[in-house]
Amino acid sequence: MIFRAAPACLTMGVMAGAGLTERQAQVQRGLRLEYITLSYNVIEAVVSITAGVIAGSIALVGFGVDAVIESLSGAIMLWRLRLDDHHRREEFERRALRLIGISFFVLAAYVGYEALEKILRQEAPERSIPGIILACCSLAIMPVLARKKRAVSRKIGSGAMAADAKQTLLCSYLSAILLGGLVLNATLGWWWADPVAGLIMTPIIAREGWLALKGDGCGCH
Repeated sequence: MIFRAAPACLTMGVMAGAGLTERQAQVQRGLRLEYITLSYNVIEAVVSITAGVIAGSIALVGFGVDAVIESLSGAIMLWRLRLDDHHRREEFERRALRLIGISFFVLAAYVGYEALEKILRQEAPERSIPGIILACCSLAIMPVLARKKRAVSRKIGSGAMAADAKQTLLCSYLSAILLGGLVLNATLGWWWADPVAGLIMTPIIAREGWLALKGDGCGCH
């Protein structure tokens, strides 16, 4: 019995089909991650702002505004991933990366403004049970989501997804600052620790925005 090798074109077609299927699976995974992130940020924003208004807590309202700004990145990525099969995918990728870069600058501007306002007012961080619970949840959830997003970004070669993963991780950093400020104020009376940390984070966030606008340092490969 003689076995003939499959035609090269058929073999390449099967490989291409398998590669496309793998990419589609990763894109679907990315969409699920973005839906989870966006849903969490919306819940965080609603709870923080509502609780802040009821309690008269400017800090808690600010935490909710942070979540709203961070939601922009997730919404942009949902748009980008839904158009992954489009023939203009590369154009949409560049556009999404620029928009996420702009969202970094918006976040940096708000974090910097909020930090300066606290320093000028010498405002100590307010102990809020909803705020503490949300910050703890963010510290537990956001690093995991960021890591999974980075994995997807490498597999589909998306700098926009990698930039969004960085913004997700920054959410956990801001939560850590909030909790750290509460602890340092309660134990050492360092009311300024929270806003100073926010000022330190501001150029770091802005740098990520600049890298996203340039399309550099995405770490997607």
